[in-house]
Amino acid sequence: MANGRIREAINTLKASGVRITPQRHAILEYLIVNMSHPTADEIYKALESKFPNMSVATVYNNLRVFKRAGLVKELTYGDSSSRFDFATTDHYHIICEACGKIVDFTYPGLDEVETVAEHVTGFTVKNHRMEVYGTCPDCKNNTIKN
Repeated sequence: MANGRIREAINTLKASGVRITPQRHAILEYLIVNMSHPTADEIYKALESKFPNMSVATVYNNLRVFKRAGLVKELTYGDSSSRFDFATTDHYHIICEACGKIVDFTYPGLDEVETVAEHVTGFTVKNHRMEVYGTCPDCKNNTIKN
């Protein structure tokens, strides 16, 4: 499944005139396979042994290219570093307040929220985002053990 998503993403980039370098392929693959909503620094650290000449700036620049192509969403939460999400489906996020882990979930009941918001307010809605906060199972178990 990941290979199909990688191939599809590469085709999207090629269609928008983006050259596929080994670094771009590796960053894209990392985002798709790990689904951990990494920071650019985390991606850099994961790939630096494979690409010793790659810099954090290279990772950021490629993430911007992916963002412009509509493949990646930049998630900003407060003052912390941006996290990046391979975004091919509409979904929401639940965030652990203890460790910062972000997990995707879908909730079809919210699919119409933009239409309702437009109807109620008269706004033209561009998009929406929702985050749910709590404690992940790992952190909850650690708290219980300690």
